[in-house]
Amino acid sequence: MKKFQAIIQFTMDEHFMKLIPPHRTYINYLINKNIIESYAVSMESQTVWVTFTAESKTEVDKYLAKSPLYVYWSYVIEELFVYDSQTYRLPSLQLN
Repeated sequence: MKKFQAIIQFTMDEHFMKLIPPHRTYINYLINKNIIESYAVSMESQTVWVTFTAESKTEVDKYLAKSPLYVYWSYVIEELFVYDSQTYRLPSLQLN
C-alpha cells in the first residue's frame, strides 16, 4: 500500500456547517478502517490535509467523493515518497 496526501481547499456557507457531523462520522469510519492516517483542518486558510493509505490516486479520489462536503472542495492528491512520524517509531526507553 502507498501513502497519499490530499490537500483540500474549501469554502463554507450555512449548509456546509450542517454537513460537518455526517462528514466527521465518515472520516472517523475511514480512520478506524486504517484508510486515513491523519486528518488536519485549518480554518484560517480553509485547508484540509488528509494522509491516506491506498493503492492509487483513483482510490483516494473515490474516498473523497463519498464525503458529504465533497461539493465544497477543490483538491489535489499527491503520492508521498517519504512519510515518517512518531507513530512509526519505537517508544523511547524509560529507565527507572
